[in-house]
Amino acid sequence: MSNIKKPTVLIVGAGLGGLLLGALLERAEISYIIFERALVVRPLGSGLIIGPNLMPLFEQLGIMEEFIALGKATTECIISREKGGPLCTVSTLVHKELTGYYNYNIPRALLYDLLLKLVPPHKIHFGERVISIAETEKKVRIHTSKRDIYDQKERTYEGEILVGADGAYSTVRQQLYERLKKEGKLPLTDQEDLPFHSTCLVGQTRPIDMDVFPEFQQPLCPFYNTMAANEPFTWIIGATAQKTITWMVIHNLDSVSSKAAEQERAWNGENSEWGPVAAKAMIEQTRHYPLPIGTKKMTMGDIYDSTPKELISKVMLEEKVFETWYSGRTVLLGDACHKLNPSGAHGAVTSMHDALALANLIYALPSNPTSSDITQAFSEYQTERIPHVMESFENSQLLSKFMNRNITGWVAFFLMKGLPGWVFRITKRKMVQNRPTAGWLQEIDVRGTVAPDVSPSTEKARAVFWKRHQEGGISR
Repeated sequence: MSNIKKPTVLIVGAGLGGLLLGALLERAEISYIIFERALVVRPLGSGLIIGPNLMPLFEQLGIMEEFIALGKATTECIISREKGGPLCTVSTLVHKELTGYYNYNIPRALLYDLLLKLVPPHKIHFGERVISIAETEKKVRIHTSKRDIYDQKERTYEGEILVGADGAYSTVRQQLYERLKKEGKLPLTDQEDLPFHSTCLVGQTRPIDMDVFPEFQQPLCPFYNTMAANEPFTWIIGATAQKTITWMVIHNLDSVSSKAAEQERAWNGENSEWGPVAAKAMIEQTRHYPLPIGTKKMTMGDIYDSTPKELISKVMLEEKVFETWYSGRTVLLGDACHKLNPSGAHGAVTSMHDALALANLIYALPSNPTSSDITQAFSEYQTERIPHVMESFENSQLLSKFMNRNITGWVAFFLMKGLPGWVFRITKRKMVQNRPTAGWLQEIDVRGTVAPDVSPSTEKARAVFWKRHQEGGISR
């Protein structure tokens, strides 16, 4: 590939999506830099359920075995009421038959570190935030500011592509949308505040004595979703291979709000919903909720008391899919262009699938790509990803309505509970068919009984790889 003039990619945001994109570009020998405004990425959050949809890619990257060793295989979710006992069990054991892979619960921090090792340290600029973006016909330029008392100089970087992977309140998206709005090109829905109708506490305990939780010592262990009897709260717990418990407590709000509305309330002197005080208040409000398992009676309070306080956070659960994902040489991925409720456990997967599709299409760009070449690649990226994102978005919304005891959710629950086995298998089959890979890396043998769907970006990258291989004798 030495005779191929490849673009330089500027990636803003070192979350899971940004890291994976960097790791893939590293393997493709494409120049890139990652910018992360935080000095360090704190290991906040609960566990992530990762399974068949990403395992073939992890195998290509050579991290599958390490991932499996770090994860805890889980094959079912047991849904219960606080005082009414189990309502149903949702099994994912069929995933192993269909794909050859289990689902795994893995602490977010461990998955993050696993991906971080794939990116050379000098290619990630921590503590460097983007303050302005400028674009020309041939280049995109960003100005950054370093969060370092000994080095506060502003810097300028140039590349051919700018990727906004910087989260729900993306600086890249905000600046892109400001420009498009001035030009009269921004849809009205993209000008609205990012809405949320639930908040949550998330955390992970320190290693604890699992003898009191025999259910979590099974090789294939479940995780548990419990709904309060008379209050709008749901709590979810699961085990990890590190003998910790990952947990989440969701508070379903009476009305839709936004970050801007909450900030205005705080400015007007009303109680702020955010920060350590708010998290502590929610802990006290919910610590009496009983755990559905264990050899003795325990509550969420026992879980909170076993969790380092600095690892507990209260967050908004925004839900929105933006219409505009790209313009010119700028493109968005992950939470920057679609924010999913974590009820469906698809947020991290969709972000990483975005990164993969984008990497495939960047790899397939012609030598010295023009602006129109890049725009076409971005268009193909959104066209491929939007159906999968919308399916995950709608599933997550449905699950969040169920946990809020919304009538729509209850109807869906009773339909799901009475679903015939053959229909359940068809549904599961569809869920696990989306198993894309990197087209220029070694192809992975298909496991299980169901072949993955054809990914247009994978096929395009693979065709370009073989063409270059024939022309120049390149290797994977």
